[in-house]
Amino acid sequence: MVFSWLHLAIILFLIGGLLFAGGPLILSYLVAPRARGGDMGMPYECGMRPYGGSWTRFGINYYVYALLFLAFDVDVLYLFPVSTVYRATEGWLPFLEMFIFLFVLVLAIIYFWAKGVFTWPRKIS
Repeated sequence: MVFSWLHLAIILFLIGGLLFAGGPLILSYLVAPRARGGDMGMPYECGMRPYGGSWTRFGINYYVYALLFLAFDVDVLYLFPVSTVYRATEGWLPFLEMFIFLFVLVLAIIYFWAKGVFTWPRKIS
């Protein structure tokens, strides 16, 4: 195998990428303060001293709403590339595909609504 300028460029970019990724880690280890004890070991809570334990129980509703938001947010993100290309398409097929996609999303919302997912309970424990 003959070594060419392309191979040298690939090796240099690989070394540069590793330095770009590992350099800040190594630099922060060398420059970081070494103080121990006092408030350094406490978690940072917006400038206030934390009180109570960190093992607080949250209701499952927070997580359900977060997962629903992520699911529908990712689905809506698929609409952005389609909306940019939609003007260049011809015929009814892209419109029909988007209609089916949005119809499935609406069916999912109706299903979650019927199951009572969107109703917030009075007491969260």
